[in-house]
Amino acid sequence: MEPHHQSEIIGAMKKPDFYPHPIQEMSVRETHISTVFLTGDYVYKIKKPVDLEFLDFTTLDGRRHFCHEEVTLNRRLTRDVYLDVVSITLDDHHYGLDGHGRPVEYAVKMRQLSDKSSMFHLLRKNKLDTGSIQSLARMLAQFYKAAKTGPEIDVIGSWKTVWSNCEENFVQTQESAGSIIDPRKFQIIRSVTRSFLRRRKSLFDQRLLEGKIRECHGDLRTGHIYFTRNGIQVIDCIEFNKRFRYQDIASDLAFLGMDLDFSGFPQTAHSLLKTYAHCSDDPDIFILMDFYKCYRAM
Repeated sequence: MEPHHQSEIIGAMKKPDFYPHPIQEMSVRETHISTVFLTGDYVYKIKKPVDLEFLDFTTLDGRRHFCHEEVTLNRRLTRDVYLDVVSITLDDHHYGLDGHGRPVEYAVKMRQLSDKSSMFHLLRKNKLDTGSIQSLARMLAQFYKAAKTGPEIDVIGSWKTVWSNCEENFVQTQESAGSIIDPRKFQIIRSVTRSFLRRRKSLFDQRLLEGKIRECHGDLRTGHIYFTRNGIQVIDCIEFNKRFRYQDIASDLAFLGMDLDFSGFPQTAHSLLKTYAHCSDDPDIFILMDFYKCYRAM
């Protein structure tokens, strides 16, 4: 951490006079990697100076870099939401937003979306019709079709890497078998996962040859999808680790499918995948879906 203290910055950002625009409301939300300030019209997100092995935000340059990555990558599935990266400056012991002092922190500036327009909320209020789900599926099909691919991406999404990722999950959770997860279920999940990977290796290899390994979203779930007057907006992709973003399209969609299943909307998941498979001419996605849902849940 730099000489300044991020706690002081957070204290300053909680005050309405920190911002150069009117504040309709002020609330702060915490995640394990970010502190998020909601001001009514705009959201400001700063990254915590943490090293969690799969991400490293411990340096100011690193946090600035990943702020820019977040804006660039999330603009792929949004319009007029990710506005800019702004500096937080220190001048004569006073913190300001894009002020004249030296930059001591960086924030992603976003247009604030209403929680009531999130897929998570709309599903629970029974306000999401089949047409909206089909529109989402078509949007995702176009996104994946245009998403980057290539040798570097293929390597991370290959059968060998998928096998390693699954094994890593089992190694890291084995000690919890008997406390968090039933030991018999753990053994079944591990055995079936390994069996599927061995039996279907040719399918994984074929997916790579067909260009199905892409630079995806990485964290596709109902809390990150919004149905707004400005169209469907999908926020909060994984910007901090290519390994979590480079993958089979089926794995990306399985995250959303798993979330819908868990939330009690399996028919919505099926409808989404059916439309997607039709739009993208990708029937094999149904063969892989249960496998990747299991991987995501694990």
